[in-house]
Amino acid sequence: MLKEEIRKKLIAVVGEENFDDSKVGRLAYSFDATPNFQAMPDGVVSPRNTEEVSSLIKICNEYKIPVVPRGTGTNLCGGTCPTEGGIVFLFKHMNKILEIDEENLTATVQPGAITLDLINAVEAKGLFYPPDPGSMKSSTLGGNINENSGGLRGLKYGVTRDYVIALEIVLPNGDIMRSGGKLAKDVAGYDFTRLFVGSEGTLGIITEATLKLVPKPETKKTMLALYQDLEAAARSVSKIIASKIIPTTLEFLDQATITVVEDYVKIGLPTDAKAVLLIEQDGSPEVVQKDIEKMTDICKSENAVSVQVAQSDEEAEQLTTARRWALSALARLKPTTILEDATVPRSEIANMVKAINEIAKKYDLNICTFGHAGDGNLHPTVPTDARNKEEMERVEKAFEEIFIKAVELGGTITGEHGVGIMKAPYLELKLGKEGIAAMKAVKAALDPNNIMNPGKIFAKDSRKRVVVGK
Repeated sequence: MLKEEIRKKLIAVVGEENFDDSKVGRLAYSFDATPNFQAMPDGVVSPRNTEEVSSLIKICNEYKIPVVPRGTGTNLCGGTCPTEGGIVFLFKHMNKILEIDEENLTATVQPGAITLDLINAVEAKGLFYPPDPGSMKSSTLGGNINENSGGLRGLKYGVTRDYVIALEIVLPNGDIMRSGGKLAKDVAGYDFTRLFVGSEGTLGIITEATLKLVPKPETKKTMLALYQDLEAAARSVSKIIASKIIPTTLEFLDQATITVVEDYVKIGLPTDAKAVLLIEQDGSPEVVQKDIEKMTDICKSENAVSVQVAQSDEEAEQLTTARRWALSALARLKPTTILEDATVPRSEIANMVKAINEIAKKYDLNICTFGHAGDGNLHPTVPTDARNKEEMERVEKAFEEIFIKAVELGGTITGEHGVGIMKAPYLELKLGKEGIAAMKAVKAALDPNNIMNPGKIFAKDSRKRVVVGK
């Protein structure tokens, strides 16, 4: 618990109504979307502006109190669990879309703004913010930036990092700095903007962001390709990309996932198919039609048993929404649902899918695989029960082999979920000792007292999902 002296200083900054160290209040922010993982903070603060964030950080730095910035807690890597106690920073007051600049094609937002609210606001003006993480209805833009979130449209449009052009950041010593701007070009000094995107709250607190917008596409079409051969579907993905078509969305669902999703949303998905590709293209009507026709031919050449193009916007939206509900649908199967992400080069999709199936058989697990196949980002998901310790051990071993295989194929341990604490034991697989040392050097330079989200990225070598109490 916090000393009374520290409590008073924090309350003096934000007021009694924006400070909570009750057991119930702390418990509410002791977990995120990571299954079976929890850690209690010592207190929770809700700053109202950047100056208050700065003042709070200075207090925490003086007393070496851990700081955990938090959005809505939708991340899946334990990134917002306060594993070393300390203070959770909430941004429920700093949740505004400050500006939509139609001349410079930018939006300026506070960290607590909801992703889908921004998407809807800019589309109403004929503009487009492409990043669309699966949790976009509830996730915050600050959280998206800290995790460098992706989404279904990542294949064509990239991820959050590709749209962040300026940041206001409170450093661990309380200093307020700005990086970037509303500029098409800026090579003045180190690129701190890109450094902080994906830093998972370990280097400072983002209090404002300027995001790049693009014109809203004229039209889009959605198609569904069905396969009785899972590897044929994966080969189709590689062939589409090799043909120099970059669709907006190129999603993969295996039969286990299709069956569960259809049971959940009931829109007529083909549960007898071994695999499904959900493909969307946007742009000018002529280009969209040409690409859809070419992709149809490619899918059929790889033995797709059926290729269907959505006949209305409503039908297309149903298909896309069904894909977005995959995790929710799978979560109904067992008390615990562990969803991971492993990414490989697009050309290795078939090999990765095959490896996941072999690993599932080896450990006698039901692994449902879906994901952003067009950019090589797969989401192997295991419905399990954390109370079954023997099965959980098999789950841990299976995922370890999946990560190792992904790296062997030239991939990475995470394409969009982040490292947090759950992936930290595997980070060296990707970066090597030298890479880890370089990252630690940056961390130590900016945060010498290690107050910013300590225990994340550079965590202990155990991946066990346990409750950490205080």
